[in-house]
Amino acid sequence: MSALAGKERFMTMKSLGRHLIIEFFHCDRAILNDQKTLENYLLEAVRLSGATTIQPFFHQFSPHGISGIVLIAESHFAVHTWPEYGYCAMDIFTCGEQIKAEEALVFLREKLGAGTVSTMEIKRGILDLPQSEIRHKSDQGS
Repeated sequence: MSALAGKERFMTMKSLGRHLIIEFFHCDRAILNDQKTLENYLLEAVRLSGATTIQPFFHQFSPHGISGIVLIAESHFAVHTWPEYGYCAMDIFTCGEQIKAEEALVFLREKLGAGTVSTMEIKRGILDLPQSEIRHKSDQGS
C-alpha cells in the first residue's frame, strides 16, 4: 500500500471522540477566582452543548485558583484557572458527534471575558473499523 493510500484510509477512519484543548487568555480575574460563578458557567456551557450532566466537582485553592470538572454522559468538561495571570485552561472531551462543543466555547469566551482564545482539537480513539461497528456510550445509554 502506498503512503498516500494509507493516509486516505486514516482520514476516513472514525474516531470515538473529540478532545478540545482550550486556552483562554486575558480573562476577568474575579470570575476565575469565583468558584460558584465558574461552576454555574460550566454547567450552562454543558447544557448549551447538548451534553448530559452527571456530576460536577470543583475545588477552590488558596490563595487563588480553581480546578473543576463536570462529568457528562459523553465524557467531561474540565477547567483550571490562574486568576493571577488572567488565564484559564479547559478541555472538553466528548464521545459521539451530537455534542455542540463550539456553542459551549463561544458562551465561555464571553462569560470569562477572554481577550484571546487558543484551541486545538484531537480526535481520540481513531479505529480502523467500519462505521457500522463503532458505538459511542451516548448511543448505548448510560
